[in-house]
Amino acid sequence: MTTDTARYDDEGEVPLGGYAVLAGAFTAGAAVFTAVARRRGVRLPQRVPPWDVALMGTAAYKGSRLLTRDKVTSFVRAPFTRRRSEDEAAEVTDEPRGTGVRRAVGELVSCPFCTSAWLAGVLVCCYASAPRATRLVCGGLGALTVADWLQYAWTWTQAANAE
Repeated sequence: MTTDTARYDDEGEVPLGGYAVLAGAFTAGAAVFTAVARRRGVRLPQRVPPWDVALMGTAAYKGSRLLTRDKVTSFVRAPFTRRRSEDEAAEVTDEPRGTGVRRAVGELVSCPFCTSAWLAGVLVCCYASAPRATRLVCGGLGALTVADWLQYAWTWTQAANAE
């Protein structure tokens, strides 16, 4: 009889318990929002216009970049990550450290894709309870995204002219 003694990742570094804690926290947050919204009589929108979906998507993208890659927000990530490199556009790359929940949080706050899912959840809750304010915040983050792309375009133009 053969037994499967290999760990999930063969090195024992995947913090499955920490992931479970984070998934539980996300689910609990959604449940608390739902209960509070229901108790306060928040009426959910019958539909979400495509423009609002695009606006929230852009905001989740930019918010996740700010939280996971911006130098100024390093203090949020520092307890859970260590600096690996400095990249273009004053962004940095951090890597998770520690074990268990600490490592799981480090993986979350160093991954823009992971963080954007959490931010999208927060934005959906905000949109349900305060759509105008949420659109305003998302519009600001959207404007910042456009500004970033213009900065990149300027840099590429300057580099092309220098050649």
